[in-house]
Amino acid sequence: MDKHTQLIKKRYNRISRIYDLMESPMEMMSLKKWRIELMRDLQGKVLEVGVGTGKNIEFYPDSLEITAIDFSERMLEKARQKAEIYKKKVNLMEMDAQYMRFPDNSFDTVFTTCVFCSVPDPIKGLKEMGRVCKAGGRIIMIEHVRSEKKVLGTIMDVLNPVVVNLYGANINRRTVENVKVSGLLNIEVIDLSGDIVKKIIIYNNK
Repeated sequence: MDKHTQLIKKRYNRISRIYDLMESPMEMMSLKKWRIELMRDLQGKVLEVGVGTGKNIEFYPDSLEITAIDFSERMLEKARQKAEIYKKKVNLMEMDAQYMRFPDNSFDTVFTTCVFCSVPDPIKGLKEMGRVCKAGGRIIMIEHVRSEKKVLGTIMDVLNPVVVNLYGANINRRTVENVKVSGLLNIEVIDLSGDIVKKIIIYNNK
């Protein structure tokens, strides 16, 4: 693990105790609803990349085999607690999204919720998701991105270093463009909140 990734990991370990509280305003507004809707899209053998404290675990369909990874051991501790509370069978693993230990074509569905703001090398992480997703499978992402509106986008650029320093998350990532750069070209993009929060569906045609 490189130094930059280690730094981000330490930040998430540090805020693991208060992470759910920090996200609660967004959860109450719409994020919880989007999580529930995303669960309906899951099929087959499933991988969640960046499970964090396990915000999605409550809504995991009982009928599916789900593996979930995160590089922060303290965030995973919180996720394990939620799995026990909600009596969900999930294979929780400490793993870096940029260097997954799974064989090629391991999963039918790969998904993320608000993860690629934090992956140090998003192109590498996206390529890894494409690698472990089966041909004909889907990668489904709910991500916040940089606004294309001139004033708002500029404000996000100015504030980004402060947010990164505090939380390790970028607020000005161009994730749709990054998906295309990574070679995942068959995509559908749905705006969930203005042009900032998007649902990105990638059809993994290898």
